[in-house]
Amino acid sequence: MIFEVWAPRASVVEVEVQGTRHPMRPGLEGWWSADVPAAGHGDRYGFVLDGDGPYPDPRSRRQPEGVFGPSAAYDHARFTWSDHEWTGRDLRGSVIYELHVGTFTTAGTFEAAVEKLDHLVELGVDLVELMPVAPVPGGRNWGYDGVDLYAVNETYGGPDGLKSFVDACHQAGIGVILDVVYNHLGPSGNFLHPFGPYFGGFAGSYWGEAVNLDGPGSDQVRRYFIDNALQWLRDYHADGLRLDAVHALHDSRARHLLAELSAEVDALACSVGRPLSLIAESDLNDPRMVGSLDAGGMGMTAQWDDDVHHALHTAVSGESHGYYADFADLSALAKVLTDGVFHDGSHSSFRGRAHGRPYTGVPGHRLVCCLQNHDQIGNRPRGDRLTMTALKLGAGLLLTSPFTPMLFMGEEWGARTPFLFFSDHVEPALREGEAARRQREFEGFGYDWDAPDPSDEETFLRSKLDWSELKDEEHWSLLCWYRDLIALRKALPELSDPRLDTIRVETEPLGKWLVMWRSSLCVTVNFCPDSVTLPLPDGVVLLASDDPVSAGQDGLHLPGQSMAIYRPVI
Repeated sequence: MIFEVWAPRASVVEVEVQGTRHPMRPGLEGWWSADVPAAGHGDRYGFVLDGDGPYPDPRSRRQPEGVFGPSAAYDHARFTWSDHEWTGRDLRGSVIYELHVGTFTTAGTFEAAVEKLDHLVELGVDLVELMPVAPVPGGRNWGYDGVDLYAVNETYGGPDGLKSFVDACHQAGIGVILDVVYNHLGPSGNFLHPFGPYFGGFAGSYWGEAVNLDGPGSDQVRRYFIDNALQWLRDYHADGLRLDAVHALHDSRARHLLAELSAEVDALACSVGRPLSLIAESDLNDPRMVGSLDAGGMGMTAQWDDDVHHALHTAVSGESHGYYADFADLSALAKVLTDGVFHDGSHSSFRGRAHGRPYTGVPGHRLVCCLQNHDQIGNRPRGDRLTMTALKLGAGLLLTSPFTPMLFMGEEWGARTPFLFFSDHVEPALREGEAARRQREFEGFGYDWDAPDPSDEETFLRSKLDWSELKDEEHWSLLCWYRDLIALRKALPELSDPRLDTIRVETEPLGKWLVMWRSSLCVTVNFCPDSVTLPLPDGVVLLASDDPVSAGQDGLHLPGQSMAIYRPVI
């Protein structure tokens, strides 16, 4: 077996396999290699640099004893796939479902998540998006403190567990997107520093030191992240990647890392014969993120769109603190439904400056939008979710919008379990300071910060979904509403049409109701508690959230806090 490692600063490098050290030979550009014929799948190993170590392999494919233990040799070819007929899943027209493996089920494993795939099939989702699965310190974490980026969290089931999950999803007709973090590494268990200039030497964001994407030695650092992305798509058969907080990538090169990654992923898609998606989480409101490479864009398939979330959230919840302030008027919702973003060069009160650019010509399917996600729930002190009524109205608008909709686990039945921020750092200083650090991160958001201790195991356990809630009629009724909305979206081309310039939105001056025209269909929402009559021509109600909804000569009658999808007879 051949071992390789990039260690340009070292004078002597050894690989320690099963307790025995073997010298490594220097090669080009700081790479070292050694052939250890007796080594094989499962053998523990690490690298010794100028006598220090052994350290885990920066490209370790498996960490069976956690982030502080040795790496284990892993042969991708040993896994037998059964998804040979899988042709992929295009993002266009799809509905995404985001989940956290550790809290999706009681067991918190890939194997247990497979048992819930029938639920997702019946719901009608097309793609599952897994929050990060890289190894983390301790036994519980959101995943954004990951290290050993080529490996898979053993708590969830390790690399074979992830492959089995992807394989089962493909058998069920569902694609898989993996959430990956390239803007920083976790503060615990990160052993990249001794190997080479992986980091820029400055704080790249609130979460940690910036990775070195444009300084000396950055060619191989960029390769580290690009090869990591290709591994998930090629060796784990993933259908796409969600790239965490790309605005925190510090790259001043003429060709940005994202553009370079996009070109490589396009080439891989041609090789494997199925579409591969890259979805950027970006706070920039810059349409170049989803612009094509030949037009000078980053080439991302899509990006998360927080403006749509904020407008939906304020409309159905009434909240207007922190970054919600600019979205408090219903006109903000009308704007995002027709323009894609709210801040397109306008003043952002939360940022204290102008923000964004217009998204003219960008189709809606390139904007992934949600009513809830891990951040928008978990960044609240108590991890509380929207009410049933808010979900009913918000889902109705989201799932009839021109965007790519994304749901967060449990949303579809109005789960009452919170989704709290939790971690399990091993070092006492990190563990004891996590609560205070978290509070500092959200100063100025307008919250009374009374969050439970992130390090307390109970915080994690409380965040696990309670699937028994589906036995309750109220939860089951909301689930049926989500199923019907998704089914109607897929049955009527008007509802998945991504062209923003075909949409017309009307709002009542006092914010009582909204009508969104989708070609000859109209999506009608009554936000107020009293019934209203909308001045619409006589027609047919295709789907309604509540009874009694009726249409007549004087218009469409909607009960309080209800919505209907309606086709007027012209």
